[in-house]
Amino acid sequence: MSTTDYSPDENKCARCQPSRCCSYFTQQIDTPRSMADFDVLLWQLAHRDAQAYQDEDGWFLLINNPCTQLLPDGGCGIYHTRPQICRNHSNDYCEFDSPAEDGFKRFFPDHLALETYCRKRFKRWDKRFK
Repeated sequence: MSTTDYSPDENKCARCQPSRCCSYFTQQIDTPRSMADFDVLLWQLAHRDAQAYQDEDGWFLLINNPCTQLLPDGGCGIYHTRPQICRNHSNDYCEFDSPAEDGFKRFFPDHLALETYCRKRFKRWDKRFK
């Protein structure tokens, strides 16, 4: 049975292991345009577990860091008092159905990938410190 073979009445969250949507968080950022903007983004991606992507909604930092309230079975340890952002989350169409990466226009898994992109985008990238 594939992960998309479920009945509409079934709780997808209970079948989603290891609670994919709770294993990271994203933060929308201003669209980087200048070399200075990309330099800040490079600094952010120099940190462990930080990535960046662009999709139809804009640019985002992706922090791969699981929620500290996840239980060993993947359930929420604070379900009845969870933050509003968790309450608002819909699983109508989520990573259980299709990987989030499928919607990325650009994806930068690490500092090197973004630095390579910057060198192609800005002809004077390596001269910015001189």
